[in-house]
Amino acid sequence: MNIQLGTTSGVRRLNPARLRHVAPGGGFASFELKPGDRVHIVDPEGGQPGALFVSGLSGSLMDLLGGVQLTGDALPETARAFLGGVVEGAELFGASQPSGASVSFTAPEHLACVLAAPGGPMDPGAQDAPTDLIVEIEPAAPSAGTLPPPLAEAKLDLRIRAASASAYEVKAGDYIQIIDVDGQQCSDFLAFDAAKLASGREKGLDPTTTRTLMGSASPGPGLHSKYFDEDQTALVEVIRDTVGRHDTFMLACNAKYYDDMGYPGHDNCTDNFNRALAPYGIEPKMGWPAVNFFYNTFVAPGDRIGMDEPWSRPGDYVLLRALTDLVCASSSCADDVDASNAWHPTDIHVRVYDGTNNFSRGIAHRMTPDSAPRLTRETAFHARTSALTRKFTDYRGFWLPDCFNAGGPIEEYWACRERAVVMDLSALRKFEILGPDAEKLVQLAVTRDIRKLAVGQVVYTALTYEHGGMLDDGTVFRLAENNFRLVCGDDYCGVWLRELAAKHGLNAFVKSSTDQLHNLALQGPKSRDILREILVTPAHQPSADELKWFRFTIGKIGDVPVMVSRTGYTGELGYEIWCHPSRGAEVWDALFAAGTPYGLEPLGLLALDMVRIEAGLAFSGYEFCDQTDPFEAGIGFTVPESKTDDFIGKEALARRRAHPSKKLVGLTVAENEPVHHGDPIYNGRAQIGVVTSATRSPTLGHIIALARLDVSMAETGASVEIGKLDGHAKRIAATTTGFPHYDPTKSRVRA
Repeated sequence: MNIQLGTTSGVRRLNPARLRHVAPGGGFASFELKPGDRVHIVDPEGGQPGALFVSGLSGSLMDLLGGVQLTGDALPETARAFLGGVVEGAELFGASQPSGASVSFTAPEHLACVLAAPGGPMDPGAQDAPTDLIVEIEPAAPSAGTLPPPLAEAKLDLRIRAASASAYEVKAGDYIQIIDVDGQQCSDFLAFDAAKLASGREKGLDPTTTRTLMGSASPGPGLHSKYFDEDQTALVEVIRDTVGRHDTFMLACNAKYYDDMGYPGHDNCTDNFNRALAPYGIEPKMGWPAVNFFYNTFVAPGDRIGMDEPWSRPGDYVLLRALTDLVCASSSCADDVDASNAWHPTDIHVRVYDGTNNFSRGIAHRMTPDSAPRLTRETAFHARTSALTRKFTDYRGFWLPDCFNAGGPIEEYWACRERAVVMDLSALRKFEILGPDAEKLVQLAVTRDIRKLAVGQVVYTALTYEHGGMLDDGTVFRLAENNFRLVCGDDYCGVWLRELAAKHGLNAFVKSSTDQLHNLALQGPKSRDILREILVTPAHQPSADELKWFRFTIGKIGDVPVMVSRTGYTGELGYEIWCHPSRGAEVWDALFAAGTPYGLEPLGLLALDMVRIEAGLAFSGYEFCDQTDPFEAGIGFTVPESKTDDFIGKEALARRRAHPSKKLVGLTVAENEPVHHGDPIYNGRAQIGVVTSATRSPTLGHIIALARLDVSMAETGASVEIGKLDGHAKRIAATTTGFPHYDPTKSRVRA
């Protein structure tokens, strides 16, 4: 078998012009090939075995690929119906292949294919996470207008040709999928309550009413997902969105716009809508207020509304659900005189699906610009949390609860400070780093001295770029001599680590394990009492009572294998419990069975933000970003001067340590006026800093904040002012303090 290794960077960049399928770790992907199609199968992370099964091949798969032959018996059972006929299989890759390894071939005839990425559930104490394999197809005869597969059997398949519009009817409960066929094409959308139309009342979707009721410029999947008419009747809700950038401020393009631009008589969406809606007796307009899907607008300086090319790619879509019987209209925008449609209008496609289908809700996330989109997913504990609240938010690609119906953020806060809470932190990214050079790779990548990290120990660290700005923060677990686990916030850390390993010739694998390892945080002064009742550890591992701060242990809760670390994000005694997602509900139930007598409650993101600000803990995008170094983020302790080995950003951080320009401080706010992230801080007329995080502290009884100030003004006890409105018309007095504001000696978390 001719296996090609990755580029010199160690990571093979995916070509967005190719058709792409992803075989998830432990699963498979099915696809069809036409004669002459060129196929590339890629192992982006390395070390993941693969198996390709085909039917319809008149020759031998071994002649095409080489490698080890597999029988059809090895085919995943759920994939058999797709292939049918005579099936051949071949093994691909192996446990020692580096990241970016690929196999390529040309389809000699029409083939049905299944690519499997075999692997089972990962034990929390192991590192055998199965990872994704990717199929890229270069069509033999590339053609525009290739549609993605339907989500289900479609009741309506409607092609809207470039620079045209069509009307269609949708029943209550049915789904409307609006697809950007070739990418970067706007589609204006109108909807009317059919019953009101029948009674002579024309009530269409109203963007202004929608923005007001939803508190959002553009509703998306989740709690605030609906579009309304001017009677405040909900017409549609957004179920899925693979783009995330649309417009609800501008009219659909109209004749006046083109007349004023010097293009009289130009096709436009408003006139196209007027013609399409005439059979329904809908009065024509000079300009239709519409939801302009895929239209990339933004607020520009001077309160102008700017626009640029759409974010959408070929096959991107919005999925809506009709909340009443509707008359709808969709356009393919005719604008070819500016960047609205990337200067070239193309087709839009509409599919309608029956309401008996059940589609997951989600927003598409891409790890890198050339990554395949992945919709928001549910965690291992969603079945339990969703029974207690509907207030979920998309946090880094997972649905996590903001708060719970029983008490709300304030009650959850006090439960954390006085008793115990459980929170779902499964959205944290996990990476298994293993191999002979694993220690060298981690030592190169993080600011901490990993050579001092013992097996069973955890360390909090920063990851920085060459210029000293932060990529992320996270914790490193040492599982064995050559085995580490990084837990952080950003998916890109895995790509970055693999690039480092390849660049420096290190024999180490970096395997994503986020989908194999979900976690709950058990926090609060009663957390040890609860854990003691349910955690069983073998004799060679620490028990709940023996587990020290920033150490971990391996054991079981009932018969569920778990890893438990004494870590957290609250400033309280606490633990994190890590398990395979398939066993998450069992762990949740065991915790509440043991914890209810202790007053255990669930805790959401809103209360978590309150306790972490009190505890002075950094949050990505608030206390740090790629323009902020660890010293400016208030975590300079993660960059020990005693570390002599080289690491990424070492020279830049040495300069920044010696010549600091900004410093993170605490603020005590004199009044109860709201203070928010991003508020400017002044000394007289001059801005000297910015608020990074703020909250009203229930324990302290006043508003506190974290702020990054010029070092000349960061002395404890200095008086500063927080600017509101335009920064000058209203000021709020504050005093600089140390942080954390709560338990500054960390006696509670060390208890």
